[in-house]
Amino acid sequence: MEAQDVLSGLRSRVLPCRGGRAAESVCWLLPTAVLCAYGFFYSLRPSEPFLTAFLLGPDKNLTETQVFNEIYPVWTYSYLVLLLPVFLLTDYLRYKPVILLQGLTLIVTWFMLLYAKELLALQFLEFFYGLVTATEIAYYSYLYSVVDLTLYQKVTSYCRSATLVGYTVGSIAGQILVSVAGWPLFYLNVISLTSASVAFAVAWFLPMPQKSLFFHHVSSSQELKVNIVKVIRELWADFLRCYSSRLLLCWSVWWALSTCGYFQVINYAQGLWEMVLPSRSSDIYNGGVEAASTLLGAVAVFVVGHVKTSWATWGEIALALFSFFIAAAVFVMDTVRNIWVCYVSYIVFRIIYMLLITVATFQIAANLSVERYGLVFGVNTFIALALQTLLTFIVVDAKGLGLDIFTQFMIYAAYFAAISVVFLISGTYRIIRNYQKRNERRNEMAANVA
Repeated sequence: MEAQDVLSGLRSRVLPCRGGRAAESVCWLLPTAVLCAYGFFYSLRPSEPFLTAFLLGPDKNLTETQVFNEIYPVWTYSYLVLLLPVFLLTDYLRYKPVILLQGLTLIVTWFMLLYAKELLALQFLEFFYGLVTATEIAYYSYLYSVVDLTLYQKVTSYCRSATLVGYTVGSIAGQILVSVAGWPLFYLNVISLTSASVAFAVAWFLPMPQKSLFFHHVSSSQELKVNIVKVIRELWADFLRCYSSRLLLCWSVWWALSTCGYFQVINYAQGLWEMVLPSRSSDIYNGGVEAASTLLGAVAVFVVGHVKTSWATWGEIALALFSFFIAAAVFVMDTVRNIWVCYVSYIVFRIIYMLLITVATFQIAANLSVERYGLVFGVNTFIALALQTLLTFIVVDAKGLGLDIFTQFMIYAAYFAAISVVFLISGTYRIIRNYQKRNERRNEMAANVA
């Protein structure tokens, strides 16, 4: 096969490649390999588990109030504001430019983290990081445009695995460099900046898609006729169809509620650990804890994929039970002021969440087409961020209550406990109603026989 034919295949629409198995293999293998390489280096950040310690340490010399109540909340606000426009822009620009923007913004973020000193500059840093996270949608949406939909599950698993491995390797490397080699945290950030630069360079090798999901249905000569109002109407019609299912609505509600709480806990867990055992006076093992929670969570995700149960019947009760376990883990993390108990509770918290969010993904994906899954994912994430923004403003932000870190985590524990109660009531009601309906059908059948 000539190089021109290969490039033509790489730039084709979401259709199987023509020309035999070799051509089909090239069509999905090359862009998937480049995307996986990008995801690995994008996630390879050995300094991230030590971010709070770095900001509170001698390099920045910030106070706890500045870090927790004035800097970190900016990420939540910017993520929410940017998510919807970035979602539309990603489709309009056909993915690759937004992936490049993500890589460039990550470089800017870590460069500012190294050299910015003033509070306002660090708040701008959080805004840029909000843009980094908002553009993550382009990383997976890109797959729609360069591979056949029958291969989506396979290539998605490859790309998710690449980011998982990158994050784990980065966390372990960071812990080793801090605990064994005694490296200053500044140089861990240098490595993270270098890795982000490599990811940005790799992204340039991604093939440029010619069509996208909403804006570029047709050939390039007709693209100017695309109407933004029509696109929004299509999105709204899909939204109504998706959430008309009670089962899908149930899992989506849990997704949004729990993801809001999950973001809050992982965003401020380092702050809690810092208050329990200050890094200035003691060795910390944040990198090892992040790596362990990620790996054990991956094992739990693999196991739950092979569990046979009637999620349609018992799903809400399971959500209630495991949400209670999450609440208990956060409560223990907050009240038992021992760093090792905090570490173990955090690992348990992440394992349970990763397990349940995987089940939620299975249940939602089973009732949707691939295209609509992207929409539901975006809507659920947007709702989670809206709730998180409200929670952040009330509980964390200095303009709100500006509560201390221990009070915050008590509120997060109560939040997950409330989720547990809501789904326990809903699940119990659903089981009783199903039992009553079966009895009614049984009685009708008996009456007909008689």
